[in-house]
Amino acid sequence: MRSRSGRTIGVMTTATRTAALWQSFTPKLVTTLREGYSLGDLRHDAVAGLTVAIVALPLSLALAIASGTTPDKGLTTAIVAGFLISACGGSRVQIGGPTGAFVVVVFNVIAQHGYDGLLLATLLAGLMLIVAGLARLGTWVKYIPQPVITGFTAGIAVVIFSSQIRDLFGLTMTNVPADFIEKWLAYARALPTVNVASTGVAAGALAIIVMLRRFAPKLPGFLIAVAVSSMLVWLFALDVATIGSRFGALPRTLPVPHLPEISWSAVKDVLPSAFTIAFLAGVESLLSAVIADGMTGRRHRSNAELIAQGIANFSSTLFGGLPATGAIARTATNIRAGARSPISGMLHAGFILIFMLALGPLIALIPLASLAAVLVIVAWNMSEIDHFRHLMRAPAGDRVILILTFVLTVLIDLTVAIGVGVVLAALMFMHRMAEVSAIRNRVSLDEDDDAEDERSLSDTAEQRLRLPKGVEVYELRGPLFFGVAEHLLDLLQRTGTRPRVYVLNLREVPLVDATGASTLRDFIDRCKRREIPVYIAGVSERVAATLRDMHALPRENATVFESLDVAVARAAVEAKG
Repeated sequence: MRSRSGRTIGVMTTATRTAALWQSFTPKLVTTLREGYSLGDLRHDAVAGLTVAIVALPLSLALAIASGTTPDKGLTTAIVAGFLISACGGSRVQIGGPTGAFVVVVFNVIAQHGYDGLLLATLLAGLMLIVAGLARLGTWVKYIPQPVITGFTAGIAVVIFSSQIRDLFGLTMTNVPADFIEKWLAYARALPTVNVASTGVAAGALAIIVMLRRFAPKLPGFLIAVAVSSMLVWLFALDVATIGSRFGALPRTLPVPHLPEISWSAVKDVLPSAFTIAFLAGVESLLSAVIADGMTGRRHRSNAELIAQGIANFSSTLFGGLPATGAIARTATNIRAGARSPISGMLHAGFILIFMLALGPLIALIPLASLAAVLVIVAWNMSEIDHFRHLMRAPAGDRVILILTFVLTVLIDLTVAIGVGVVLAALMFMHRMAEVSAIRNRVSLDEDDDAEDERSLSDTAEQRLRLPKGVEVYELRGPLFFGVAEHLLDLLQRTGTRPRVYVLNLREVPLVDATGASTLRDFIDRCKRREIPVYIAGVSERVAATLRDMHALPRENATVFESLDVAVARAAVEAKG
């Protein structure tokens, strides 16, 4: 009866865990429809979707052009990926599409591998994101240090701004170099070709956006600036480059879906870029979802969000689109417009499709200078100057990571910047943990000593008299990981007179890694060769489990005790014998 009851409880626990696991992958759209969706909710979502579509239209065009491709690719991405991110995602209000974070990556991938290489990299990134979501890695975004995120975001802002100089001033240039320094040298050489009309259009668009943000923030400043600029260029027949003059007419339908050409050699070539795209898509989408949670009081499902990002990027590839992720500014606009559910994001994609099909000839009239002005504002918003300044008051290590990530993003490559930043931040963290962790003589035998008695724990002659002769007691504090493990072996060289017994107090060790466990095993084995027994006290169940799995305990020469006083008492008997 008892065992049967125990098995029933076990089955219920497993069922509960399975339900919780399935829930973490369930799209918020499903949850919303289960809770009930009214006509009033649809009305709010439709208004919000239209509002976001009006904001997203010029952004999608501008981001695609800045990425070195055609404007229709931006619209396709906003339609296909935007719809799927909302339909499959783990946030009620997330808006997805092309974002500024991808401009640098997309531009470089196209320059190195062509557009087909970009499609393959995006497809691989989509698969990586799906795997990451299924592996429940959605919560790992919190482990990415803020200096790294701020550094590469600010670097991207600088790169976006520098990429718009040609269109801002209407410079006559056959092509714009990808390298940052070469780009500015090319701008300097083309300076005599400044187009006054383009400069005026860009300045006017900037002024409209800034003024509307200050005095009428609820109006769609980007769209109004682009519309007014287009009208003036058309009315006065200004000699200004437009979408139509540079890229031709927009297509009136979505492309037919097809897979890009896949080969093993091509996969190897674009794999680093695919990792970067997956990383950026995952990080930005989850950051956007966290910000949305703060604005709505809701909670997103990070793993479902990663899977949705993967599906969206994979599908964007099929339609020839760009990488996509959650867009923080558009998500915030969606919330302020009164969105109730993911249907607002799905409608936003539908409205952009209608704009593309119905307004193609008008979109072709948009001057590139006005879109450059839009991206200047996007770059300014991405730079987060105040946050950058705030982090410059952080400890020296964090400042180094921030500046190095920023400089590498601007001058070298985003992939290199992220890799170096994360590795350096990890090394910095391990160094700090090694400083916090300590192995010291603790000769006080009172387990209830608190911080006020810290001075009594110093290695004084008076306290040493309290220890049984021939017994050395050491307390390990903090994680026993590879950064501090070597200090344990130093005890054998550090101890002057060879003790009869070592007592290690692990009460303040919250965790141990493989290196720490192996080092402890080596310490015990070396003590065995010297015929010195080791008594271990205060091991938590978590630490004990790791030590057992690593065969560090039990050892022939080591004995485990529940408390320090019992271990010392037994050590005293051993020492006298």
